[in-house]
Amino acid sequence: MTEQVELTHPSKPTTTHSSMEDSILSSPTFPISLKFVDLTYKVKLAPPHKGGGVFRSTSAASTAHQERTILNNVSGAASPGEITAVLGPSGSGKSTLLNALVGRLHPTPHASLSGSITANDGTSKPSALRRRTGYVAQEDLLYPHLTVRESLVFCALLRLPRSLTRDAKRRAAEAVIAELGLGKCADTLIGSVFVRGVSGGERKRVSIGQEMLVGPSLLVLDEPTSGLDSTAAHRLVLTMHGLARKGMTVVMSIHQPSSRVYQVFDAVILLSEGCCMFYGHGRDTMDYFASVGFTPRFPVNPADFMLDLANGVAQVDYQIDADKSNMKQSLVASYNKFLAPKFKACISDKTEVEDDVHTGRQTPQDQQDPINHYSIRWIDQFAILLRRSLKERRHEAFNYLRVTQVMAAAVLAGLMWWRNDIRDVRDRLGLLFFFSIFWGVFPSFNAVFTFPQERAILAKERSSSMYSLSSYYLARTAGDLPMELVLPTVFIFITYWMAGLRPEPEAFLLTLLVILGYVMVAQGLGLAVGAAMMDAKRASTLVTVIQLAFLLTAGFYVEKIPPCMGWLKYTSFTYYCFRLLIGIQYGGREGRFVLGRFNHGGSEEGEAMFGEVEGASGVIVSVAALALMFVGYRLLAYALLRRLKV
Repeated sequence: MTEQVELTHPSKPTTTHSSMEDSILSSPTFPISLKFVDLTYKVKLAPPHKGGGVFRSTSAASTAHQERTILNNVSGAASPGEITAVLGPSGSGKSTLLNALVGRLHPTPHASLSGSITANDGTSKPSALRRRTGYVAQEDLLYPHLTVRESLVFCALLRLPRSLTRDAKRRAAEAVIAELGLGKCADTLIGSVFVRGVSGGERKRVSIGQEMLVGPSLLVLDEPTSGLDSTAAHRLVLTMHGLARKGMTVVMSIHQPSSRVYQVFDAVILLSEGCCMFYGHGRDTMDYFASVGFTPRFPVNPADFMLDLANGVAQVDYQIDADKSNMKQSLVASYNKFLAPKFKACISDKTEVEDDVHTGRQTPQDQQDPINHYSIRWIDQFAILLRRSLKERRHEAFNYLRVTQVMAAAVLAGLMWWRNDIRDVRDRLGLLFFFSIFWGVFPSFNAVFTFPQERAILAKERSSSMYSLSSYYLARTAGDLPMELVLPTVFIFITYWMAGLRPEPEAFLLTLLVILGYVMVAQGLGLAVGAAMMDAKRASTLVTVIQLAFLLTAGFYVEKIPPCMGWLKYTSFTYYCFRLLIGIQYGGREGRFVLGRFNHGGSEEGEAMFGEVEGASGVIVSVAALALMFVGYRLLAYALLRRLKV
């Protein structure tokens, strides 16, 4: 058979070095020519759930040892100055292939990756490629309450090297905004399902812009046109075409491109069930399929025809003897017979290294940079992340519903305990315990959602080496504190004076300090549970059980706790908070006398209640316990976050 598809690529374009301050989108530092041969990725199937009685499958034992092949000997290349498109139906392995190319797939006990990926003939170390690779996931992972400009500026401040000034980094962000046509929406919120913001196409361009800031040599995009109309998709691909013509290597997966979009592609890879059906120039696809016996019955978009072939449902006129039911197998066999050998012959000098990635030309900077490289100092990371957290969280912390909820609870409690007399011990203890309930449950439930909601963004940004986990964690928790402490301050100010608690200024200030410290401890519990579960529903369920145990053992509902359960109260921060509040309200001679006459004149139980917080030793123990829990919960949350894979 004569050669229908040219497998060699044009020579690499000559790049020119220019200052990043002049244009962040200038030619990449050096071109990257990517080649991958016989990529195979297999995962072990999870064993079936036990149970089911007589209905349980008899093949359960064998299923537990089966493997599913996600990629099956896939080969191809991507060159500077070109757009390489990966086509295929859902589940064909497109995203898996892209993840393998950018080094996001690694062998595990449940998955195996084999084959070789080389860049520029594999003359340098893998860390250089990772730092010069931009990866845009299918889902746009952006903070909804930041504007387009803020999203790009914060990204520039974190990712661009410390040698650039802050003004230079801002100019770089503005250059990206201009290049991607985001000027009209630069000051519009990103938005989300619940927050009105920019359009889907603009949101996708922001995601691309964040990767463009570092001037990547290789840009990989996972279905960037998903959810966009035909016109928006065409504009986006044309933008990528312009970037490729500047010397960048662009690889993108795409589900069903229009004919206009397809014409922009330089090279095409067609996948079906993990197998490669075609690799070559986009203009040669129809000629190739005609040469192996598959011709459409009427003029059709080449991309539609290829996807029909990959699904095995194409309406074709057969030029050779072929069984329609084996259409996919026939095309895979044709590829392995005619195209794969020619491609492999072009790279006969490749190094046979399994499960490894080699990168292109090594520069002096590559030799000096460590693998775990961050562009800026830790203290700068913390300051930038703190500012970003404050901007993002200000909408959530002081939204209308949340403020209304706290204010309504404060006024309602003030009215229920209006001008409560100090001699009404039972009622006053009920108010103090209400303080403990409300400000134990409220902040812990809010904090539970913190890390599960930001898990995807955290993994994405840390995989790009934008910052260290410690700087993110401290900035995130520090940014929450002023916002989390304003509402309880307002709550106590309203309820305290409406209820007629002790009028001395020092009593009010001590009550406020105890509640604020208690809020921070409860928030730490929520952060730890959220980091442990990383699932909002399961985390909220677990924190409900924990809070229930803490409230029941705090000493208000049951004073004589059974010995087998008595130890629980010493793990309850509600217990220590409640005792401190009692001590503030019933300290001194008058308070001790009133509490001693509690329970119809029986002074023994009153003395027992107050005895645990009477004197400096009781106060020190309670304060020390709350301080220990504050530190312990937050250290636990940080340790649990370190398990998050990036």
